[in-house]
Amino acid sequence: MSEAAADKPLRHGYTTGACAAAATKAALSALITGQPVASVELLLPIGETAVFQIEDLRLYPDRATCGVIKDAGDDPDATHQALICSEVSWLDAARDGEIELDGGIGVGRVTKPGLPVPVGEAAINPVPRRMLRQVVAALQNEYGINRGVRVVISVPDGEEIAKKTLNARLGILGGISILGTKGIVVPFSTAAYQASVVQAIRVARASGCDHLVLTTGGSSEKYAMRIYAELPEEAFIQMGDFVGFSLRHCKRQGAAKVSLVGMMGKFSKVAQGVMMVHSKSAPVDFHFLADIAAECGATPEMVDEIRTANTASQVGDIMHAAGHGEFFEKLSVHASRHALHEVGGGLWVETVLTTMKGDMLGRAHIDER
Repeated sequence: MSEAAADKPLRHGYTTGACAAAATKAALSALITGQPVASVELLLPIGETAVFQIEDLRLYPDRATCGVIKDAGDDPDATHQALICSEVSWLDAARDGEIELDGGIGVGRVTKPGLPVPVGEAAINPVPRRMLRQVVAALQNEYGINRGVRVVISVPDGEEIAKKTLNARLGILGGISILGTKGIVVPFSTAAYQASVVQAIRVARASGCDHLVLTTGGSSEKYAMRIYAELPEEAFIQMGDFVGFSLRHCKRQGAAKVSLVGMMGKFSKVAQGVMMVHSKSAPVDFHFLADIAAECGATPEMVDEIRTANTASQVGDIMHAAGHGEFFEKLSVHASRHALHEVGGGLWVETVLTTMKGDMLGRAHIDER
């Protein structure tokens, strides 16, 4: 990548909630005026105005449908390029002035408590719901119309897209969620991922899980599910690199026990006291690892090799091959202790270190309940 390209600002995208509101504005405008709409201007929750191009608008005597293709900007997610559709129709005269919202094909339905949407309703989050209602109310007011309006948001490929998300784990079945609090998607923002972690913790607690298992990704989660086969699926939460953040929210939500399951690369940092384990957040302290290896009886040659190692995984391979299991137990104790320090105690915390193949290297817990 050239220096100029690296310095170029990253392009923002738009949320599924903003796309749904834009499609609704276009469909209702066409239904009221009888005229097709090629684009609409929408005021986003962040206070900015954006223009959305309208796809496949169809007008019928009592309803109108159209879509907006979601552009996630330079941080494309699972819903990037998805068609977000809205069907707008009139309610009967007995319901004049009402606004009814629902989800259609490809929009998930909530089946578990702990989410910001009640069980049984379409997975359209609170801010998108407010945006949809505001769009409808503004047009009703602009044209002096008191007729009730029904809005159904759908995503033709939503059920397939949802397989790439954690929706099923959260109890959102049948499709994706219509999300967004600002209307825009900020490239490489950590906020969206952190929000998903908090949501997963809330669902787990609302499902009665007292013991939560935090993993750094899909592979470590798969291993964790083998270790804690007795726990329900909701108990397993992919925290990514946000160890400290996830631990603090586990405590805030009232969990009694938290297990951390991961591999040497990231968890050697946790053992050092680093609670944000992205590759760029902090380097692995090989002197720290070498000192622990020496405590466990590693030869001077092995200790020197560890001090000059390239990766934490390499250190793990050295100690594992030499049969120094105590090394991994000590790392697990250090990690658990730092985790407790991060949250100010009051929890049972366990750390489990695994290999990339899912074999257990070490395990230790500290109980400060």
